[in-house]
Amino acid sequence: MNFHLYLPQMRMPLPVMVERARAAEAAGFEGIGLMDHLAPPMALDQPMWEAMVTAAWLIAHTERLVVGHLVLCDAFRHPAVLAREAVTLDHASGGRFELGLGWGSVAAEFDTFGVAPTEPRHKVGRMAETLQVLEALWSGRPVDFDGVYHQLRQAAQQPTPLGHIPVVIGGVGPKTLELVAAHADWWNLPVHRLSKLDELRPRAGRARVSVQQMVGFIPSEDRRAELNEVIGRRFGRMGGGLVIGSAPELVEHFAGLADRGIERVYAWFTDFAAPETLARFGAEVIAALG
Repeated sequence: MNFHLYLPQMRMPLPVMVERARAAEAAGFEGIGLMDHLAPPMALDQPMWEAMVTAAWLIAHTERLVVGHLVLCDAFRHPAVLAREAVTLDHASGGRFELGLGWGSVAAEFDTFGVAPTEPRHKVGRMAETLQVLEALWSGRPVDFDGVYHQLRQAAQQPTPLGHIPVVIGGVGPKTLELVAAHADWWNLPVHRLSKLDELRPRAGRARVSVQQMVGFIPSEDRRAELNEVIGRRFGRMGGGLVIGSAPELVEHFAGLADRGIERVYAWFTDFAAPETLARFGAEVIAALG
């Protein structure tokens, strides 16, 4: 089991994000995952930073963390632009960039910002073509591609990736799982579909399994009642996506996920990843599961 910090790039200045990333690195987190939206979900009045630029900034201010997204929205970028961005971050980080890709979870922002396509079957079709184009461009050879959504004529890009840029794809739909099996190194299973893991796992091919989990860390028993009330009031809507507990309780919870074949957790902390929380989680949870 390895842990990535999920840290949506909103509500906090960039220096604070750097502080959180460095604290995660020191605590033993393997990576960090950002989000990708045109407007902050359910918080339209809050400030938010762009996904790829933020990734570059965190790469520049860390040494070991794998940096990626859960996940980039395919429709927001032409695949030639995305291919170039990914290779640039791959080289800048010395191979610490992962490409997380999805076809868009917030329908309203497609309408608000005039992004197309909007129908799910077209979104997943476009993403299928994007993955093919990425792999072709990363070869360094000239590419001819005639798709429904993308057309390339003798398109070539240099440099090529340093090695292999890992691809993360999330979702459980039949077409999405076909893309996972064909292209992904990691399959991010929505935690509310965890009960379907055994049923769906064979359709994900050789991709390794991750989940995103919101975590309420209880540092001491004298704070349990207070934190249970605050966390429940703020994040109770997360249902099974939220786990609240002390270090031993969280170790037991995540060990159970590991026993089911889940190899990575994107931990999203209810206190917005306070450095002291990350340090204790690393020392008392990550270390116990390592």
